[in-house]
Amino acid sequence: MSTVTALYRYPVKSMLGERLDTADLTATGLRGDRAWALLDRTTAKVASAKNPRLWRALLQARASLDGDAVRITLPDGTLVSGDEELSRWLGRPVTLSDTPPDGAELDRAVPEEVLAEGVTADVAVEQITIGAGAPPGAFVDFAPVHLIGTGTLRATGAEAVRYRPNLVVDTGAAYEENAWVGRTLRVGTAVLRVIAPTPRCAVPTLEHGDLPRSPDALRVPARENLVEPLPGMGDRACAGAYAQVVRPGRISVGDRASFETGR
Repeated sequence: MSTVTALYRYPVKSMLGERLDTADLTATGLRGDRAWALLDRTTAKVASAKNPRLWRALLQARASLDGDAVRITLPDGTLVSGDEELSRWLGRPVTLSDTPPDGAELDRAVPEEVLAEGVTADVAVEQITIGAGAPPGAFVDFAPVHLIGTGTLRATGAEAVRYRPNLVVDTGAAYEENAWVGRTLRVGTAVLRVIAPTPRCAVPTLEHGDLPRSPDALRVPARENLVEPLPGMGDRACAGAYAQVVRPGRISVGDRASFETGR
């Protein structure tokens, strides 16, 4: 048995988010998590810091919820709400959307190339269709919920926010999350099903607000935890795990997190 030590949501994809005490979990994830994203008007793709050459600046803005509305604060403290303001700041035409387009895609830069050549380099990218393991409605990478254990954070030496989890769970061993796959986790009044280790992209290595770059946030799991997240993907540097929602509910910091017996 473990406990929830932190809860996070990120209302706008690839922007800094909010630390919460309590959150409602729905079929699509924590309420308001990845509910918005910027769409690149030039390519029609989802803007994501996974392609840092174009979008690393997103990790300098902070998004929060005010009721059902999203508030975006730029690094200088300016509150913005319009597409043109965001476009000027980023230097690319974008649209803030709360409706993922059918078959929405983003570009994921090959993280090893980003480490080797730098964040401004024009490295190889792969196109990813978002939300393949989630119900429609949010701009999640794959599944509705991302968990990570404190043992993994100790091993990598990285701050939790670099990996952008929803739940941080108190654990002992590093990369314990690998063994959670296929198991059912009860936390608060919600029930989750862990479905895959989380492959890491370049995002954990980037500047996050005041946090400097941290290449080790990727290099350490690449050295210590190369596993195949899903059949056919090949070995990837992984830290954390993805989960689907079996039963919606409410989760709070300090809640017990326990696995059902069996699988």
